[in-house]
Formats: sequence, C-alpha cells, structure tokens
Amino acid sequence: MSTLVTGIAELVTNDPSRGPGPLGPVADAAVVVADGAVAWTGPRRRAPAADASIDVGGRAVVPGFVDSHTHLVFAGDRAAEFEARVSGARYDGGGIAATVAATRAASDDTLRGRLRGLVAEMRRQGTTTAEVKSGYGLTVEDEARCLRLAGEVTAETTFLGAHVVPAEYAGRREDYVALVTGPMLAACAPFARWIDVFCEPASPHAFDGDAARVVLEAGLTRGLQPRVHANQLSAGPGVRLAVELGAASVDHCTHLTDADVDALADGSTVATLLPGAEFSTRSPYPDARRLLSAGVPVALATDCNPGTSFTSSMPFCIALAVREMGMTPAEALWAATAGGAAALRRPDVGHLGPGARADLAVLDAPSHRYLAYRPGVPLARALATDDSGPSTDP
Repeated sequence: MSTLVTGIAELVTNDPSRGPGPLGPVADAAVVVADGAVAWTGPRRRAPAADASIDVGGRAVVPGFVDSHTHLVFAGDRAAEFEARVSGARYDGGGIAATVAATRAASDDTLRGRLRGLVAEMRRQGTTTAEVKSGYGLTVEDEARCLRLAGEVTAETTFLGAHVVPAEYAGRREDYVALVTGPMLAACAPFARWIDVFCEPASPHAFDGDAARVVLEAGLTRGLQPRVHANQLSAGPGVRLAVELGAASVDHCTHLTDADVDALADGSTVATLLPGAEFSTRSPYPDARRLLSAGVPVALATDCNPGTSFTSSMPFCIALAVREMGMTPAEALWAATAGGAAALRRPDVGHLGPGARADLAVLDAPSHRYLAYRPGVPLARALATDDSGPSTDP
C-alpha cells in the first residue's frame, strides 16, 4: 500500500542536495510513502501515482522530531520544588530523591500509564522517535523494571542507574558504584541499548569523573554504548570523558571550557542541548552559537522529567534555542531532527530521503520558521500515513 502526501507548501528533507541550506527544502512538494518508508520526494507536479492520498492543505511537512534525551518512566511530580526554585532555591540534583521514592512505590500499571500518556503527548506535538532513560528506581529490581517498561514504547532505552546516589547509600558512593557496575548492570543490560551517568562533581548527589569512567567502561564491556550527562551545573571532566570514550552524545553542555569545545570539534560526539532545563531552573542557557561556529554537531532534546524540564514539546525547545541560544530557525529544526538522529546514531530517522522511516510531522503553518515564530502554539503533529501511523516508536 502506497500513500501520496500532497498539498505540502514546504517540505523539509534535511537533504542539502534537494534545496538550499542544511534543511534541503522543496516548495509545493509531495511525498510518497510505501511499507512504512519514504519512497519518493519532490515537486508535486512530478509525483508518481499511489494507492491512496492525503492532502495537507498548504501546510509544511518536516521530519518527525527525534527527542534523544528523556526521563519518561516515573511517578509523582515535583511542582512544589519548581515553585521553590522559581522563588530562588538553587538546583543541585537533590530533588531526584523524591521521584525515586514515588517511582519505587508505584505499580507497573501506574508507571506504564504515565509513560504511555507522555508518549501520546509527544506524538501530538510532532515527535516520532524518543530515547527513554531509567534512573528513578536505583535498585536492581526497579531499574530493570523501568527499562522493561521503556522498551514497550521505544528501542532507544538507556540504563541510568548512575543518576544520583540514593539515600540508602549516603556516604557510600563507592559501594553504590559497585552495585551499578555489578548486579544492577547485569540485570539491566538485556533491556538497554545505552548506558548513561550524571557526571557532575559540583553536585553532592552525582558522580565525579573517576566514578563516571568506571560506570561507562563497565557498560561498554556489556555491549552498551555510552551517553553522558555533563557540565550542567559547572565545568567539569564529563565532556572530555564522553569524547574520549566515543560517546554518541554528551548532554546539557551548559558550562564549557575552550578545551571542551575543542574536544567536541575533534571528536564524533554530539552535543545535545536541553533548553527546557535552563528554562525551569532559571540557569544560564548553553551557547549553541559557540558550538556551531566550532563545527560541533548539535542536537536539541526536551529532557522531559518531573523535576527540571517537565515539557514534552520539541517545538517549545526549538523556540527557546532560537530566542536564547543563538540558533537560527533552520539550525534549531535540524538539531531537533537530524541532530537528534545523530545523537542516537540512527540513519533511518531525522530526514525524509528515500529509504528513511516514514516519520512525518505536519505543521499548521506554511513554513518551518513558524515553530519559533509562534512559540507556545500547538502547530506540529505526527502525521499517520496509514491506519497504524508512521511508526511504533514515540
């Protein structure tokens, strides 16, 4: 069964050979989808015949957003913490303990309901691929079940047992690292593709560079590929450790030294920026322009979590990146699609070239520029090209 999507005022392909700039835009365009993949793109007047058709009525179509950093498996909320923070309280990672307690106490059905609700919310805003981390269980059993649940909605699952040191291991960080790299890793590796660590020496709750290295190297021995939370609260060793170990992505990158930027420019690690966290914590935003000028590949993600970025909206993050981080609308859209795909090492998503997964997002606007031009307006949604939708992942 093939479907012709027509009436596209602007098609963003992320293929520079199709049009000017990195977005490769095609005006007055069409797309043919067959068997869940893009079969053809080009001007509407040249479109081949198909079995069915969808007319989007002069709207823009872009690749579905690729949200490469989320924490969707959790229970409870931290609205009171948010209120305290906007009143002047400083964020240091300590509030994670409240979510850990709520998550441990929740049933599988409760966690599954919240997870699936957030995935549906994402799709309504144009996200078609999302990574999901554990990190709110912090016991062998709870981390494994969080990953098992995450695996019901995405193949991009990340073991984050080294999120923070839980209360029962206070003052025994080395013992907790031994648990994470031993029994916990053994239980969780079958359910995960990635391993992550919150490398933040400025936080009394997170992990320094030495501990982060132990965690990541243990994951590598079990076949998990590294990702790193780093340099959110202050400059530290996390960025250069990520590059050294060949991490697919290093996330936050709020406080960078010249050496950090040079390392990223010389390596293959994507810098994933999470402006929703800076919005929520009232912290300085990362300097995306500095990274882009150095030739560093940049991704945008929501960091959707109950404490520091309780948003599932990639369009909101695009608007923040343009307003606060020095990105152009085109750069921000690329980072939210192709950049996220690079951060997940997924060549099948984040673009709309032939052979790509048929993950299309339609905008209630004629151009991608409206994503930043009309912040807060629900312009984007994932476009189902058959009865089951373009993909099974969020």
